[in-house]
Amino acid sequence: MSELIITPGCIVLIQGFDDIPAHQLLVDEVFDDFITGKALTGPLIGVYGEPEMTLVLEVLSVSREGLQD
Repeated sequence: MSELIITPGCIVLIQGFDDIPAHQLLVDEVFDDFITGKALTGPLIGVYGEPEMTLVLEVLSVSREGLQD
């Protein structure tokens, strides 16, 4: 599996856990083993979270900060 490139401002898909289905998260900060951000979809919409990197299934959109002209 290739390494995901996750940067602040990108949107990622978080794997479902417990009774929470997979959902999109807008990334605020990126650390070695977890990210922080707010849920954009699902029952946790608008809620701040700190999911582990292992829960990130894919990067759905890249940050504008990560784009170069």
